[in-house]
Amino acid sequence: MRVASIHTYPVKGCRRVDRDTARVEPWGLDGDRRWLIVDDHGVGLTQRQHHQLATIRATPRPGGLTLDAPGLAPLDLAEPVGGEEIQVRVFRGRPPTPVRVAGPEADEWLGRVLGRTARLVWLGDPTRNLVPWPVPAGSSAELSFADGTPLLLATTASLDALNGWLRESGSAEGPLPMTRFRPNLVITGTAPWAEGGWVGRRIRIGGAVFHGAAECGRCLVSTIDQDTGQRGREPLRTLAARRNIDRKLLFGLQLTVRAEPGGPSPDDRTVSVGDTVEVLD
Repeated sequence: MRVASIHTYPVKGCRRVDRDTARVEPWGLDGDRRWLIVDDHGVGLTQRQHHQLATIRATPRPGGLTLDAPGLAPLDLAEPVGGEEIQVRVFRGRPPTPVRVAGPEADEWLGRVLGRTARLVWLGDPTRNLVPWPVPAGSSAELSFADGTPLLLATTASLDALNGWLRESGSAEGPLPMTRFRPNLVITGTAPWAEGGWVGRRIRIGGAVFHGAAECGRCLVSTIDQDTGQRGREPLRTLAARRNIDRKLLFGLQLTVRAEPGGPSPDDRTVSVGDTVEVLD
């Protein structure tokens, strides 16, 4: 088994960045979901309500990023290290997290894309954002603006199986690309749905070790074309028929990051395309 591709999402809910290699930090891959777009109440906006987020491209650079969207001039932003500090929530039911505000120029730009008031914020210190639930012994509790765990893994074999079901059904929406599922790590060389058997196990990928936390229950975001922002019905209709377990429509594996005794230092924990994947126990 090997890593086929690596992806990060600099602004939560926006377009991916394809990577050849990434450093593994306690809260996920470097540069992944450290920026968030929030509403007037400081609650994160998602593609569930605002599918236009899929059309926003965020290109990172040292100390900042550039935002780009169809019909607008690109906007270059520096990390607001000394910006106004406020409290926000990724979801309404989550504990608040301290962040820095990007500023009015970013907010005005986002308002033009989304057609509503929005603010861009930056998570400068992920160590102050802890998941509000127990994590396995040896796993980090820090989190970026990810939904629930620092990383999401998916396998090409499971996508092939899903697209086989779509083909059998005669669906006009298939085949679906892996981008629909917004994974961080895509693995090749497995059997279909093998990742379901990795729950509760340690997984070594490149220079890092992860914990298989749970299979991922999919939401409406997986029905949105990540290039155009257009919404369909798949894969949820097919997953509901084929992968509905405990009323969750499952695709992919959620991962936490482990700090292994005697393992690589944080600076040496990396994953790269082509790395070997090994399920340890």
